[in-house]
Amino acid sequence: MQAPAAPLPLSDGDREILTRLARSQTAQHRQVLRARVLLSAGEGVANAWIAEQVGVSVTTVRAWRSRFVSDGVATLGKVADGRGRKPVLPKEKIDEIVTLTRNSPPTGGPHWSVRTMARKVGVSPATVQRIWAARGLKPHLVTPVKAITLSTEPRFEEKSDRRGREAFGSTG
Repeated sequence: MQAPAAPLPLSDGDREILTRLARSQTAQHRQVLRARVLLSAGEGVANAWIAEQVGVSVTTVRAWRSRFVSDGVATLGKVADGRGRKPVLPKEKIDEIVTLTRNSPPTGGPHWSVRTMARKVGVSPATVQRIWAARGLKPHLVTPVKAITLSTEPRFEEKSDRRGREAFGSTG
């Protein structure tokens, strides 16, 4: 059997923050669990007992103790690099959606909708919506200048084509 771990040294300020987090109804679940683990560790409770009470592994308790000693309270809610949910959609597919949205009009319509784009690239409409929202793309608000403006200005069509390409980020 392993010797019990030494009590985790907690300052009064750290203890106050951890107590507040452990009782919080609005903090992230991971923060609440970590705060409960660290408070128990600060009282000298054995890692195995803490793990059982909180519902994590002993290895997790040790890792959180170690991370707290090295980084303090500031990183309590951060997800370590390489952890967490991985992106499901490849970057190439996202780039394809953004490029099509900016540079090519859909067949049979004035602008892309999430449904037409989703059918075109083979993803769900919700995925297209998330990508557009994250990049501030609003193709439904873009109205071609030629469609609403009639001008007698010389070279109007050439200028409006250039402005349209600039608005959509096209270099062609």
